[in-house]
Amino acid sequence: MTETPKRARRAGHGEDTIYWDAAKNRYVGAVSLGYAPNGKRRRPKVHGKTKTEVRAKIRDLKNEVRTGIKSPANYTVTDAVNDWLERGLKGRDEQTVSKNRSLADKHLIPFIGRAKLKDLSADDVDDWLDDRADALATRSLRDLLAVLRRSIEHAQRRDKAVRNVAVLVTVPEGRPGRPSKALNLEQAKAVLAAARGSRLYAYLVLSLLSGVRTEEARPLTWDHVYLSTQDGVPPHVAVWRSVRRHGDTKTRKSRRTIALPKQVVDVLNEHLRWQKQERASKGMEWSPTGLVFTTRSGEPLDAANVRRDFRAIVKKAGLAPEWTPRELRHSFVSLLSDHGIPLERIALLVGHSSQATTEAVYRKQLRPVITQGAEAMDVIFSHDIEEA
Repeated sequence: MTETPKRARRAGHGEDTIYWDAAKNRYVGAVSLGYAPNGKRRRPKVHGKTKTEVRAKIRDLKNEVRTGIKSPANYTVTDAVNDWLERGLKGRDEQTVSKNRSLADKHLIPFIGRAKLKDLSADDVDDWLDDRADALATRSLRDLLAVLRRSIEHAQRRDKAVRNVAVLVTVPEGRPGRPSKALNLEQAKAVLAAARGSRLYAYLVLSLLSGVRTEEARPLTWDHVYLSTQDGVPPHVAVWRSVRRHGDTKTRKSRRTIALPKQVVDVLNEHLRWQKQERASKGMEWSPTGLVFTTRSGEPLDAANVRRDFRAIVKKAGLAPEWTPRELRHSFVSLLSDHGIPLERIALLVGHSSQATTEAVYRKQLRPVITQGAEAMDVIFSHDIEEA
């Protein structure tokens, strides 16, 4: 006797239901969420190509109800990123906002921006980062993932996301970044000789012979520069400011006062005389900012100004064009180390909180230890700057 097949159990009152809708060519899930205040039954529907997809959507919908968060159906990754960039970075440095915007526009939005935030999975984020690993260094990948994480966190705070799948992902290994380099003595002399007579000459001399960061040199004012000996204190520069937000230096130890080599003093005196003449010739057109280094109109230099002019000088010196202004600081450390200056002394001069940073990141040449700073630079360069 043939057994009659069992009929599918009909869903009971108040239970969720999944069924095939031939007209829509989709499975439909009807979710039971109780009753509205007006007495009408809450029974929203979700759709999917498979029962598994529908069950997942039912689970997410119930989770939203339980947590009180309702993710907008059409809220995309692009929406979340743009909301964070516009509202979540208020009060941040303009350069920080620009950096995050650039990362998002180039490497995030074009690739996963169309995905609905509620549907974004950790696998999606993994696949996206693996794809970008062929184009970006590991540090850039880390920054890129941070943009996505913070954007979703921002959406969560505004009840537009239930969970942050970006925190479940590990940054892959990216392309190896270009390691920083240091000029050797002959290269350093060639760069200074090529810069002689340019607006950037005094800037480069100060950076290379004192180890001042480029972000510390740009906002430097004359009232922090002492070009003569006073009360037994030798010529020095007070590195107390930077172009960072609120003018703070990079770290507490970065706020320092350092003696100036005689050759830097001579070049800065010449630069001051030249600047006074230029300001007098321009009259009211010159901006009286008190800055040591300015544009032709007396305005503060920005990083782009310095990089552009430095590339031209490096090219004139016969070196490869990929050298950057920040590598003058690396060169300062390496030249002092090569001259036998103790590592702990160099760390103080450059404002590092630990000499491990000096050794691991900045020192490109290795020699043993002995003596000290500003005097050493006068010996290293002897009178090459004056003769250039």
